[in-house]
Amino acid sequence: MEQDRAVWRLVEARREAAFALGDRVWDTPELNFGEWLSAAAHAELLRAWGFRLTEGAGGMATALIGEAGSGGPVIAVLGEYDALPGLSQAANVAERKPLAEGGNGHGCGHNLLGAGSVLGAAALKDWLEATGTPGTVRYYGCPAEEGGSAKGFLVRAGAFADVDVAISWHPAAFCGVNTPVSLACNEINFHFTGRASHAAAAPHLGRSALDAAELMNVGVNYLREHIPSSARIHYAYQDAGGVAPNVVQARAIIRYLIRATDLPGLQALVPRVLRIAEGAALMTETEVRHEFLSGDANLVGNTPLETLMDAVAEHLGPPAWDDADRDFARAIQATLSADDIRSSFARAGVKPVPGLALCDRMVKPGAGDPTLVGSTDVGSVSWVVPTVQFRGATQAIGTPGHSWQVVAQGKSPAAHKGTEHAAKVMAATAARLCADPALVAAAKADFAARLAGTPFVNPIPDDVNPPPPPPRPVA
Repeated sequence: MEQDRAVWRLVEARREAAFALGDRVWDTPELNFGEWLSAAAHAELLRAWGFRLTEGAGGMATALIGEAGSGGPVIAVLGEYDALPGLSQAANVAERKPLAEGGNGHGCGHNLLGAGSVLGAAALKDWLEATGTPGTVRYYGCPAEEGGSAKGFLVRAGAFADVDVAISWHPAAFCGVNTPVSLACNEINFHFTGRASHAAAAPHLGRSALDAAELMNVGVNYLREHIPSSARIHYAYQDAGGVAPNVVQARAIIRYLIRATDLPGLQALVPRVLRIAEGAALMTETEVRHEFLSGDANLVGNTPLETLMDAVAEHLGPPAWDDADRDFARAIQATLSADDIRSSFARAGVKPVPGLALCDRMVKPGAGDPTLVGSTDVGSVSWVVPTVQFRGATQAIGTPGHSWQVVAQGKSPAAHKGTEHAAKVMAATAARLCADPALVAAAKADFAARLAGTPFVNPIPDDVNPPPPPPRPVA
């Protein structure tokens, strides 16, 4: 379609500024709700490109919404820009080389995610203006996807109440429409309180919060035998009570991440974990309180949107890599195991191709192993508005998520090409929706049919608010 090509030319006209944005965010990796510099960089570019800006969206200092156009369908383009702890890494080198030992790094490619979504939203804005087509485009700058569930807070604040369709993407090894499967989850802190005492002279006077936390872990490990095989439970100590073994530890904090295939499954599993915590406290004569931190719903699919995005992607074809891109991807693959590479093909539903370093095809919707999934706060959006996502090839096949290898590739020419490619798919999909009201109506009908009689219960409890952000960095 000529319309698609016109949109793609608009993406190309703005791509260098978007690449610079992604690189700038890569340079300042920030964690949950503290993405001051990253949000400011997005706001700066959105203003320069003529978007009307709302900052502090949903009561979160580093969330923002940029809007352009008027009337017509309201299309939300979702972006992210948070990093991960402990993944500091130099760019464009195929060896582990931290820039700051223990520092942050963009190990999930969110520097690209935000930049690509801004680029796609801007191209749609330009196309609406050039053609006089009614329509409103909104870029949602979303912090804290990695454990903060910011989109769930935006949903609760009503930020999507008038949105007709939401579109997003995520960096990956293969490109194609994202299979709408993810795990619902809750993240919960358990605070155990006991009584300190001398561990040798008066152990009978102590009540160990650390013992309680460890007994909770034992209980949850026994629980694993009696939950659906698709469920996942992980934990990490936040505070083990101290470093002195001759003190009975009076406090301990342990964080649990509980996942299930859907919201009803999550709502059944979480109380079982809570009861185990209470039992551990009872056994140790300690006290326990739990603190919900965040929660994501499972993704809800939308066949008309997935079919539409797949048609656009097939029209576009895969990214055009060059020999330098393939050489660097092979160098990254040399740092991976054979299992890493096989798993990457399996997740995409692609038959392994020996020696293939970068994606060379569009993966069809529904392909891949549905059990090899994580959680995303896009899931909560998909329960309140028809939603579709693209997986964009930006990294070598086999690259594990949340790894230094992702960070090393985050500013590469291949990553830039994959970002541009995803922006083209999103922008052209959105333009087709704006040009044809019947497509929006079909998406809404599918959405209504899927959720008929199933009320959305936000996995973030009503009394849980986003944590206050860390102090703004001093310039």
